Amino acid sequence: MTTDNTPAPGASGTAPAHDHGPRLRWAQRAPEVYRAMIALDAAARKDVDPALAELVKIRASQLNKCAFCLDMHLTDARKAGESEERLHLLLAWAEAPDLYTPKERAALALTEAITVLTDGFVPDEIYAQAAAQFDETELAHLIALITTINAWNRFGVSTRMTPGKA
Repeated sequence: MTTDNTPAPGASGTAPAHDHGPRLRWAQRAPEVYRAMIALDAAARKDVDPALAELVKIRASQLNKCAFCLDMHLTDARKAGESEERLHLLLAWAEAPDLYTPKERAALALTEAITVLTDGFVPDEIYAQAAAQFDETELAHLIALITTINAWNRFGVSTRMTPGKA
């Protein structure tokens, strides 16, 4: 048990997901899909600032609990010079307004809205904030980038891809 009286991971008699290896090496079994995803990812990133793209990918991966993608994009963000402070506080970006630019905040809000789809749609206010920060081409690519990382996350989570191992 944990301190809040919830069963500890694996207490139900089954091992937690991280105790298992990958379920399926999907890229090997569906290489044409993998190549299409690589092409989509490259096309989506085309008009998005690389540093912003990593923040978006990390935030979506946090929401989707994709350890493989989190590990990859945190590593990529650090290599690109992103600060540890901003990476640590990305989970609570809305509570740290001085750390993120208005453009980054709009992109992160849009990322959350598209990833979670709580209301079944992206609220007009969030879309308008993004549209005020990005021109239409940038916004189209940002939406494609968010959609693409969500697809990658779903491949990673459903097949239990292992962090640090391609």
